[in-house]
Amino acid sequence: MCTQTRAAALMANIPQADIDPSGVFKYVLIRVHSKDAEDDSEVDIVRGYGRAEFHADIYEKVSEELESGGILDCECVGGGRIKHDPEAKKIHVYGYSMGYGRANHAVATEKLKSRYPDYEVTWDNEGY
Repeated sequence: MCTQTRAAALMANIPQADIDPSGVFKYVLIRVHSKDAEDDSEVDIVRGYGRAEFHADIYEKVSEELESGGILDCECVGGGRIKHDPEAKKIHVYGYSMGYGRANHAVATEKLKSRYPDYEVTWDNEGY
């Protein structure tokens, strides 16, 4: 019999990507996992918002929300920038975070493709 942990059940309901509807903005790639050392379930999520002055502003707000129930823990595994053009249906992921380093843009791109399946989603390591 397969049983899902409470943490895994919570993670299954977290959107893989949540970004601003348009513009150029900072993003972070966050690894969410269980606080229970015997539970190895985890998920990577993308969060990007223009309101953030620093990558840490995004991470701190998201991690505070996700960790509030005492079951989940978060770690920022990197950051960068996103250019979101909804009219052209294009998203471009690039750059890095001074504080968290460069996120694995390939992972972030896959998360964004699942959220925006009709978009052209690209990435490169150029720029800040």
